[in-house]
Amino acid sequence: MTRETTSFVYVTYIASTPQKVFEAITRPDLARRYWGHENVSDWKQGSKWQHVRANDERSVELVGDVIETLPPHRLVISWANASQAADPLAYSRVTFEIEEYEDMARLTVTHDELEAESGMAKGISKGWPIVLSSLKSFLETGRGLDVFAKPKAA
Repeated sequence: MTRETTSFVYVTYIASTPQKVFEAITRPDLARRYWGHENVSDWKQGSKWQHVRANDERSVELVGDVIETLPPHRLVISWANASQAADPLAYSRVTFEIEEYEDMARLTVTHDELEAESGMAKGISKGWPIVLSSLKSFLETGRGLDVFAKPKAA
């Protein structure tokens, strides 16, 4: 039986350069400032990567492999909850495509090979928009958003 999969695509335009966008995704000290996590790897094809919570606990929340890297224009990684790292079916794929677009960078994030209706699919559909909005704010103003914010009660 084949599992049903889904994908999520988000496109944003950032008043920055492809190099700065790529560095913000791959440098732990920069990712911490808009994501609240550090993406840790040497970013070479075949290497492991970890998504580490940037707090006192330093918990590893996501793991995967670097599938493809072409700085500063393309990065493809596999993606799974650290608690499910041993299950090959738990992995999905994230592709970051960064293009120069006049005096901006166009960032397209495609998160695919997601199990349809899974907790991961539901979570990333809420997570990616705030993380990528925070990335945009960080690169344009020097200050990221609170990616852990919750909606105000009515």
